[in-house]
Amino acid sequence: MAKVLKEAELTTAKARSRLPMGEHARRLDAEAHLYYRKGVRAGVWFVRWRNWGAGANYKQAPIGSANDINDKPAEGLLTYLQAERAGREHVEKARADAKAAAEGPIVTVRMAMEAYVARRDARDEGRNGRAGRSDANRRLSRYVLGQGKRGKQAAIPASPLSGVALHALGDSDLATWRSNLPADVKATTVRRLMNDLRAALNAAYDANRARMPASLPGTIKHAFAAPAHHDDPVADGEAVREGQILSDADISRLLKAAREIDTEDGWEGDLFRLIVSLAATGARFSQVVRIKVGDVQRAQGRVMIPVSRKGRGGKNGATPVPVGSDVLDALLPASTGRPNDAPLLERWRQKQVGPAKWERTGRGPWLNGAELRRPWIALKNRAGLPNVIPYALRYSSIVRGIRANLPIRLVAAMHDTSVAMIEKHYAKWIVDGLDELAARAVVPLLPQDGSVTQLADHRRKAAHSE
Repeated sequence: MAKVLKEAELTTAKARSRLPMGEHARRLDAEAHLYYRKGVRAGVWFVRWRNWGAGANYKQAPIGSANDINDKPAEGLLTYLQAERAGREHVEKARADAKAAAEGPIVTVRMAMEAYVARRDARDEGRNGRAGRSDANRRLSRYVLGQGKRGKQAAIPASPLSGVALHALGDSDLATWRSNLPADVKATTVRRLMNDLRAALNAAYDANRARMPASLPGTIKHAFAAPAHHDDPVADGEAVREGQILSDADISRLLKAAREIDTEDGWEGDLFRLIVSLAATGARFSQVVRIKVGDVQRAQGRVMIPVSRKGRGGKNGATPVPVGSDVLDALLPASTGRPNDAPLLERWRQKQVGPAKWERTGRGPWLNGAELRRPWIALKNRAGLPNVIPYALRYSSIVRGIRANLPIRLVAAMHDTSVAMIEKHYAKWIVDGLDELAARAVVPLLPQDGSVTQLADHRRKAAHSE
């Protein structure tokens, strides 16, 4: 027969003072107890619990010194309530560790990140047709996983977050990591980094659900919903800066500069056609580079834009976007004599064969936005718009549709986004458009037959009579 625990009165310092020397216990639950060991000079707290991972054996761990003077919190001394709380937390963590270890190696944040990075690298390799590091790999290596010395770049140590066991991940772990990010990291980089980290942790939880506490998804959601330490006015999306909304004249200057640089640098029309496509459709770079030859429908005066790959799951289909005949004419050389399933926009690939000497190796589609960085710097400076970014072409296309009084739902559909995002980030231009519509609805209400005397006329007559 199991021994029945005899509980002692431990809740107050006065009650503990009447106890004899030795160990005295209070039950925390059926298999865990808080102990008070009374000594000659002072008492200490410790906790004992059944070790689920090793049969019926019990384990114990110290909690801290007891406050046997009074029942008020004191530095370095624990009251009964403080000791009870610490004991429960210790047992809960130990049981979670034992449960996770019983079903295989402990899953850490590092393991979750590495699995996510491997998937992102494989996805990019499948899309681009060549091996390489994904953007997620670069971000997580720099700010979570750490990386060795790369060229002139010094080695970066791993964040303490990477060593935390996933089942034991708490709000404080994520909050500490977030607060320790360098102050000069751009808000957009922080946002993308947070998205990567959240996706990796959620994927790891889904893959190890049976070993994880049910509260983990809530912990992840709460941690990433908290406001960042950076001054980021739009935490869940890039702020639309008014200075990036380009006029038609600004866009014409950019296109002119793109044509000139295309000719001077031997792009053979590849750069110009890319910029034209971005400006005319307002699509994201990742969508424009996936346009096929058959997506250009001259008879209908439109281009079919592949849907974005944002979000979970695979998405198929395309969105029709009307374009002018001038745009269709600019794209014609890229589609003439080519199969419908070929990428519309391509560029020459080159390899270095000597000092400052390059050799063309063949043509292929644009792979990522980094390929546009250098030519964009040249063309924006030539156009006299040194601060403009490529995404300004998308911003401007959306605002152009709003100013044309197109239904917001149509503007959102043409740009493969949601009505909520349009209303959130482009509210100023929506209000301006509504004011203009409202002004058109104003009609004269007063009769014009002279039967109503205007107030101003009445005052003038009264003044004259005096």
